[in-house]
Amino acid sequence: MNKQQAVQLARLRLANQHIQQPPALDPTGVVRFMTAMQAQDLPGAKRSIALRSPGATLATVDDELNSGAVVRSWPFRGTLHFVVAEDLEWMLDLTATRTVTGAATRHRQLGLDSDTFEKARAVAIASLEGGRSLVRDALFAEFRVHGIDTTSNRGSHLLWYLSHTKTLCFGPMVGGAQALVLLEEWVEHPRRLSHDEGARELTLRYFTSHGPATLRDFLWWSNLLTGDARLGLDAARDNLESLVVDGAEYWMPAGTLAQPPLRAVVQLLPGFDEYLLGYANRTAVLAPEYWERIVPGNNGMFMPTIVAGGRIVGTWSRRASPKRVAVLPQPFEPLSAAQQRGAARAADRYAAYLGVPLAP
Repeated sequence: MNKQQAVQLARLRLANQHIQQPPALDPTGVVRFMTAMQAQDLPGAKRSIALRSPGATLATVDDELNSGAVVRSWPFRGTLHFVVAEDLEWMLDLTATRTVTGAATRHRQLGLDSDTFEKARAVAIASLEGGRSLVRDALFAEFRVHGIDTTSNRGSHLLWYLSHTKTLCFGPMVGGAQALVLLEEWVEHPRRLSHDEGARELTLRYFTSHGPATLRDFLWWSNLLTGDARLGLDAARDNLESLVVDGAEYWMPAGTLAQPPLRAVVQLLPGFDEYLLGYANRTAVLAPEYWERIVPGNNGMFMPTIVAGGRIVGTWSRRASPKRVAVLPQPFEPLSAAQQRGAARAADRYAAYLGVPLAP
């Protein structure tokens, strides 16, 4: 795609993802709208929620986690996401069985068989029932007391499996860590959707929140079977419109293309934000020559990004203490004076989110 097309797609995504001029949604409303938000980096994922919710702070996001309105689990691709609590089970129903089956070889390598998984399930239930919660290391300690080895990444795979099979999810905050709870106890009113109903709802909500996006983007993001995704897209067409770029059809909410373009605002996005991670093809927002700067060494760790005019123009880091935070931009090319002022305003917003002064 040419630069003009890339900028158009990027700016439409900024608006539809509620990054630019977000509506008055509370943090739970943001997660519900976004459907699922990648969350393997917990601090960054909480910031991703707050930047789409005007006035939200770290404390208000934690309040939503502590209330049980938002949970963290592995609904798609075997990857941690935030979802609203009531949606988790029907999302797991769509792909979890295939995801678990796909991990069978790795589980055999780790010596994790069905007997071990069921023993761990019994220990987890006994340790957590009655509304109790334990952080990861504390639950690992319970496993070891009962003769279940958690070394060599076995403990993480036990949590992964028990979450995919609807025993566990991450719930309230305990200090800086998120504690594990029993899904059945923590989520009191789960929604019940049939497989086809779930596929249709997921498709509509993805293209509404992430559009413009292609069917390929959605298949990568959701890990749905192609037939299910096409069924969902056919059911959602009346609520969507599309744009063809380089022969690919990009779907988005109906009325998107008639909206006036938003004024460009510089954003400081956390690593793993859906703005970059929500798509199989990321060239609309990131020039390929800068990929190595975002994922150094291609190690799977995504750096926080500076976004200007919809395009990623650099990375940033922070130095934080309980009393202040410093924001350190690392642009790919020198920022213009206007972009520098925009980045400074974004840094102020980040400090306000943390509730500490911005270091000079």
